[in-house]
Amino acid sequence: MRQHIQSSRRLRAGQEKRHCVPAPVRLDTGMARQGFWAVSSGRISFRRDGRWYSDDEPINNPRIARLFSQCLRQTGDGRWEITMAEERALVQVEDTPWVITGVERDEGGSFTLRLNDGTEERLDPTTLAVGAQNVLYARVKGGSHRARFLRPAYYQLAPAIEEGDGRFVLTSGGQRFEIPPAA
Repeated sequence: MRQHIQSSRRLRAGQEKRHCVPAPVRLDTGMARQGFWAVSSGRISFRRDGRWYSDDEPINNPRIARLFSQCLRQTGDGRWEITMAEERALVQVEDTPWVITGVERDEGGSFTLRLNDGTEERLDPTTLAVGAQNVLYARVKGGSHRARFLRPAYYQLAPAIEEGDGRFVLTSGGQRFEIPPAA
């Protein structure tokens, strides 16, 4: 405690804080290497709620969840895997490989979608569709994949959606777009 107070006084006096930067610590865990392989032995899934799971336990670290979403790739046979350098782990995708976590409206009335992998892209209103249980979907990643709106993102878009005669219409960029049922 005394050293901390003395260090604070030296810093206020304009002296450098050399001793407060800890030296790197190396832990010998006995593993050949650390990394992605540690989770590849478990079952990894991405679920409807927009969360990652390992062996049915939620992955609560937002950095790991974002990294998994950024490294998600579809294989040639249609399966999904997380690919990091030479490491790969198959993933069970419950509904959609990406989810929409946020929506922002610009000055022109168009919308930008924020995805769980940290990317943003402009909403193409012609790709909106209402699925089972009234879940809203849009096409993302250049139109190649469907993404599910998470509830907070849906509520950000909802003020621009009108209902009439059992139909839903989105107003975006000064135009109206009917939102059909998902095929």
